Amino acid sequence: MRPAEAAVPAGSRAAGAAAPAGSRAAGATGVPPRERGRAWGRVGAGGTPSGGRTPSAPAGAPALHRHRATALHPGAWWLWALALGTAATRTTNPLLLTLLVTVSAYVVVTRRPHAPWSRSYGAFVKLALAVLLIRLLFTTVLGSPVPGTHTLLTLPEVPLPDWAQGIRLGGRVTAEGLAFALYDAMKLATLLICVGAANALANPSRLLKSLPGALYEMGVAVVVALTFAPNLIADVQRLRAARRLRGRPDRGLRGLLQVGLPVLEGALERSVALAAAMDARGYGRTADVPAPVRRTTAALTLGGLLGVCAGTYGLLTAAGGTYGVPVLLAGVAAAVAGLWLGGRRTVRTRYRPDRWDARAWLVTASGVAVAALLFLAAARDPAALHPGVVPLVAPALPLWPAAAVLVGLLPAFVTPAPDPAPKTAVKEPS
Repeated sequence: MRPAEAAVPAGSRAAGAAAPAGSRAAGATGVPPRERGRAWGRVGAGGTPSGGRTPSAPAGAPALHRHRATALHPGAWWLWALALGTAATRTTNPLLLTLLVTVSAYVVVTRRPHAPWSRSYGAFVKLALAVLLIRLLFTTVLGSPVPGTHTLLTLPEVPLPDWAQGIRLGGRVTAEGLAFALYDAMKLATLLICVGAANALANPSRLLKSLPGALYEMGVAVVVALTFAPNLIADVQRLRAARRLRGRPDRGLRGLLQVGLPVLEGALERSVALAAAMDARGYGRTADVPAPVRRTTAALTLGGLLGVCAGTYGLLTAAGGTYGVPVLLAGVAAAVAGLWLGGRRTVRTRYRPDRWDARAWLVTASGVAVAALLFLAAARDPAALHPGVVPLVAPALPLWPAAAVLVGLLPAFVTPAPDPAPKTAVKEPS
């Protein structure tokens, strides 16, 4: 071993080995190896070099720790998105639904991290557009129960037997029927886009860590299912780009077959690798719990879920307004107690758990406020939130419900901005 190498502590050599490639390249071209060894070797009692300068850590490590310290709890993103989706179910006004989609899209654009799983928002938007087109197509072909006087076109009507009364194929297509179908389909499309916003903003692996122990195994299955779509989209984009670089077609039926088979193969390989990794890490192991505790857990969980269903039914019906809220609260309490007892069967710990801080409360409160205010608007002024189509009139934008929807923009201002996308180094020709 050379003297210059003997003077360098092992920790410093490890740090130098972990330094980014750019630092090594700069050192190789500017500073001789002996001087680099001296700079790292002169370490005082305080653990810093004698020159008073602290050696720089790898560029990715501080950004990673800073991101973990400032990242929002993934559950807050899901609660915010589900609250916006709940608000969308209270109205068929296309202007309010478009405003809800705009709010979710703005938050996604400004706060979406640069990760493969965050690219699924576009797929959910395309799925929502497909829902709109399919609903309009069905209304055109099968007709609409809404009577109308503004006939757009008349299709040839196919006679059906007597047992198919109430169903028709073809006939008149009215503007009122298409408007009713569009308003109703926009509600489902907005809900899908809100779910896509949650998928693009919340880290699925961090969300899995936040689940209670009783739901951990089910959460693993849900997270694997949720991450399948982003990985599938990334594989399709990668394979289509590779085919374009090779001058091969990536569109049409032939391109779909040439891209679909490698994507399916990659999905199967990931599934097998994930199953092997989960089995090696002991997924599915449970602790020994006494039989009375297991029976109590099952009774509390089942009774709580039944109570939640009965309470929700009571809230949705006029006759159950007296017992709906007490039964719902009792069901939620029983279900929470059952989940807490069921968590004792799962032996697992949390490494660096995500904190539910003030920003998570603000994000959740903004979504809940939008849903609550639209519930109130639907009760006070149902005509503004459900515009009629007979007679056919242009929908108006109610002012204070629109202002309530804008409260959903709060996460774009109270949450930290995502880290910039990593720049790929351009290699100079040798």
